Amino acid sequence: MEKESPRYVRISLAAAMVLGFKNGFFYRNARSPCINLLLTYENGCIGNCAYCGLSIKRPGTYEEKSFIRVPWDSYQLDDIINRIVQNSDAVERICISMITNKRAIGDTIEIIQRIKKACELPIAILASPTILTKHDYLRFKEAGADRIGIAVDAATPSLFEKFRGKGVKGPHSWEKYWLALSEAVMVFGRGNVGVHLIVGLGEREEEIVTTIQQAHDGGVETHLFSFFPEPDSLLAKNGQPLIGQYRRIQLARYLINENLATVDMFTFDASGKITNFGFSTEQLMEIVDLGKPFMTSGCPSKDGEVACNRPYSDSLPGPEIRNYPFLPEQEDIQKIKIELQL
Repeated sequence: MEKESPRYVRISLAAAMVLGFKNGFFYRNARSPCINLLLTYENGCIGNCAYCGLSIKRPGTYEEKSFIRVPWDSYQLDDIINRIVQNSDAVERICISMITNKRAIGDTIEIIQRIKKACELPIAILASPTILTKHDYLRFKEAGADRIGIAVDAATPSLFEKFRGKGVKGPHSWEKYWLALSEAVMVFGRGNVGVHLIVGLGEREEEIVTTIQQAHDGGVETHLFSFFPEPDSLLAKNGQPLIGQYRRIQLARYLINENLATVDMFTFDASGKITNFGFSTEQLMEIVDLGKPFMTSGCPSKDGEVACNRPYSDSLPGPEIRNYPFLPEQEDIQKIKIELQL
């Protein structure tokens, strides 16, 4: 395959639309100000994560595989950089997604440097800890990255092992990923490291909220996803988590990451479901009315608002939005209050 990084990278459908490579419309005008780049190699990723579209065991060539349920077409990096410069008013951040392939380390650094020569946009790295050391995080920062994201995804060690480690004969380990988070905080600083967590892999609400608190205490903010089965993946037949479950975890994440509450303020029932957030109903509804707890959580733009809004990455465009890529309107908030099931 000739279309390999660093000369080529894949970009999400949303990014391709923003840069004019593809035509299309964003539902409710939820355009993405973050351009997501995905490294690409003929031999792909060595991971075999049970829910991932890029899994080595998923049928098809690496270039043909979807990621987060959407196609990622390959383009020359130079062409992408030119389009970013031409569309500077529409782009607020760039995110480079690594895969677990040793070539990705040097190529990520080269791509950061090439982008930085052309523009001053902030750059985040979605890192692959299995192949990285603390020294690599230092190299990423020296090259010009300002933030790091690490997709732990599973909320407990046992679920991680089942879906990412030995359970699927994968190379990843829970201990390595959490070590990577602490190393990244040492390099980039508290608040500049994000952890991806997926709701709906079999965890209890209490378990994932406890993990969110653990991350926050370590200087790591949570970027939350709702499980959305990828066709032909090992978990393709699994359903999404109940909307009430997801809404409660969204609210808990917001309260913890905004330093409004800690997990020991919450009450859980025998099944681990959140039954109380430690606020009066009036106080809690004031926070819900803000709408922000239910927006996509991701890396910010220069003004501090979320740039990586990943429109419809874990729900189809339409009324059943899971992560709002915009501030929910009053009608949305009324729907959310019903969905919370409090």
